[in-house]
Amino acid sequence: MSSWDQTTFSLSPRSKGCYLVTNEVYDKVPQIKDYEVGILNLFLQHTSAGLTLNENCDPDVRTDMNTALDRIAPEGNHYIHADEGADDMPGHIKSSTIGVSLSIPITNGKLNTGTWQGIWLCEFRTYKHSRRIVATINGKKK
Repeated sequence: MSSWDQTTFSLSPRSKGCYLVTNEVYDKVPQIKDYEVGILNLFLQHTSAGLTLNENCDPDVRTDMNTALDRIAPEGNHYIHADEGADDMPGHIKSSTIGVSLSIPITNGKLNTGTWQGIWLCEFRTYKHSRRIVATINGKKK
C-alpha cells in the first residue's frame, strides 16, 4: 500500500549564491528514513530562487555555476520588470532556467542520489531570503 507524507519547511536565510542543502533537507524531512522505496518531491515556493541536483563535493562548482548564471541573465537596468531592484528580473530568468522542483528516489530510507550529487538551493537575490519548500513523499513505508 502506498503512503503519503507532506511537510512545508523553510531553509536558512541566504544571500545570492549556490548552496548545498542536502543535510538541511534530511533534517527538515525526517520521514525520509521511514520509506523503503518512494519518491521525494521538493517544490520551492518562490520565483527568484531555484533547486537543482548537482556536485556535492567541490564548492568551486557552486561558485562557477553562480558566475555562469550571471552571464546568462546579468543584473542591470536593461529589463522592463525591476519592481524589486536590479536583481529582480534576472532572478526570475534564472529560476525558470534552473527550475523550482526536484524528484529524488528514496531507497531504504535514504535519498538515492549519485555519488557526487547533492541538493542545491540557488539563491538569485542579493539580500538574504528564507525560502519555503513543500516536501511530498509517496512510497512504501518500511
